[in-house]
Amino acid sequence: MTVNWNLRALEINLGGFTIFPTLIWNEKTAILVDTGMPGLLPVFKNEMSKLDVPFERLSAIILTHQDLDHIGSLPELTTVNPNLSVFAHEVEKPYIEGELPLIKMNGENMTAEKWAAIPDALKPFYENPPSAKVTNTLEDGAEVEGFPGIEVIATPGHTPGHVSLYVKQTKTLIAGDALTCSDGNLLGPAPQHTLNMDEALASVAKLLNYDIETVICYHGGIVSGKILQQLTEIIGK
Repeated sequence: MTVNWNLRALEINLGGFTIFPTLIWNEKTAILVDTGMPGLLPVFKNEMSKLDVPFERLSAIILTHQDLDHIGSLPELTTVNPNLSVFAHEVEKPYIEGELPLIKMNGENMTAEKWAAIPDALKPFYENPPSAKVTNTLEDGAEVEGFPGIEVIATPGHTPGHVSLYVKQTKTLIAGDALTCSDGNLLGPAPQHTLNMDEALASVAKLLNYDIETVICYHGGIVSGKILQQLTEIIGK
């Protein structure tokens, strides 16, 4: 089944840094990939309005992983629309639902130095992370249920259940934090935020099996051109 999808990386400035959640939509439905920090519901409504996509068309949220800057506005979105489907990998589910503490905030992953680096205004969100029900789980190599042409790629390393998405029609990779970029050039996952760099680089190698023309990095934005070459260079570093 062929479905035509539109894609847009939403450039959202959070003051200290910029994030790029992705909106995928057609005339019938819309999907938001990652939800930013808490408090962004009005921003997402405004961004969708700019694209002439009614907010009411939003039917699903896909979370690439559990980090706060990806799940932050999930409770707000699901509160205003309780019928939203929420997708995540099975490994990430208990963290997103609040059954387990966010893995990077737990034990040895959160050192005193890292805690001190978090702005005071954000510390309450880390101490009491947002949570919401995951209604559907994602499987490596399968299409997202109900959304033909969007393939799930398990890309663990940054977190244990991190996923990326491949939109076949446009040959676009939505990389989450599996990759970063700067000035239009692809880079590997940020070492300071990646739990298992060896596993993360193995995940990058896995992407060589896909015909990718464009990459959307959650941190850095859009990269087009020479994707295979850049991925190969990242693995070799």
